[in-house]
Amino acid sequence: MKRLHVHVGVESIEKSIGFYSALFGAEPTTVKHDYAKWLLEDPRVNFAISLRDGQTGLAHLGLQVDESDELDHLRVRLAETSQPLSHEGETECCYAQSDKSWVEDPSGIAWEAFVTMKEVDSPSVRVGAPPKRPAAAEGCCKP
Repeated sequence: MKRLHVHVGVESIEKSIGFYSALFGAEPTTVKHDYAKWLLEDPRVNFAISLRDGQTGLAHLGLQVDESDELDHLRVRLAETSQPLSHEGETECCYAQSDKSWVEDPSGIAWEAFVTMKEVDSPSVRVGAPPKRPAAAEGCCKP
């Protein structure tokens, strides 16, 4: 099953948690000093916010899948977009260990395709190769 992922840069984690908790009618599932995430079922979305060096607004979009074989199928579809596809592989980013790939849409909006294996305590520690993210996705989690 897929879940839409939206990551937004904010100026204040505390104020934004209040706003989005009221908007979604739910408290975040993950809260850190620089990051928060809601895993919502209605609509089915992984909505994350973070402090991004003063950058606010849309950081990137994505599709989160539950199983690695779903990610393989999604990567095939991403390759069919004719846009350059970057495989980041297994990495720890945004307080989660994930396997991910990146592509930019024709307008330059970064899309992340990923499966999350587990939550972690650090914001960003590279497990595999250095990130090959589209420029628009840089900054959500820094090495």
